[in-house]
Amino acid sequence: MNWSLLFKLSLFGLAMGIATAFFIPSNVEGMLWPVIFIICAYLIAKNCTQMYFTNGFCLSLLNCVWIIAAHVIFYNSYVKGHTQEAAMYNNNLYKISPQLALAIIGIFIGIASGLVQGLFAFIASKFVKRGHRVNPVG
Repeated sequence: MNWSLLFKLSLFGLAMGIATAFFIPSNVEGMLWPVIFIICAYLIAKNCTQMYFTNGFCLSLLNCVWIIAAHVIFYNSYVKGHTQEAAMYNNNLYKISPQLALAIIGIFIGIASGLVQGLFAFIASKFVKRGHRVNPVG
């Protein structure tokens, strides 16, 4: 595991968590994440030598922590720009606090995103050259 790289890449999650709490609406967020996934997959494939899927999966879990924290801390700002999500958090079946509902749902979204990011990283590892020179003579 390349924890240094993963922490640096997880700053995308911190940035998105704060940005979505204040000024990026849901419909725009959905267009940004695939771009972030591709960039991160490339960087994982370029800088890691093994466990591409696991690195991608763990990256999304780190992102999940940042995003949930930002959305819980800035909950009032977040729900102003995300009315559909607010309705889901406020009208949950178990009558728990909206912030707790956000955190629980966020964990599941983080796991699902991790599966996607892990797959992207694994696929990228098949195409990205890691800078190793192969001596053709032997």
